[in-house]
Amino acid sequence: MFVTYRKFAMHRTQILLEQEQHRLLAVAARRKGVSISALVRELVNTHFQGDNDIQVDSLESIIGIGFGTGEAVGRDHDRYLYRCSD
Repeated sequence: MFVTYRKFAMHRTQILLEQEQHRLLAVAARRKGVSISALVRELVNTHFQGDNDIQVDSLESIIGIGFGTGEAVGRDHDRYLYRCSD
């Protein structure tokens, strides 16, 4: 699910935290005057800042760009993606 927040598209994510992890996040967020979500986003950005080693699947860039015609593209996706013949 994507949500637009302050002109940025965001992906809603649910995580499970241990009680102490949640308490630490809540205390830190309260001290900074931000929400736990904002603090988690900041921590993720800090953790991955300058990390260019993350590989992006080149096929991910095509997800959702086309419109279907009713053909069995989902079932025969290898044939359509890689032009494999039967």
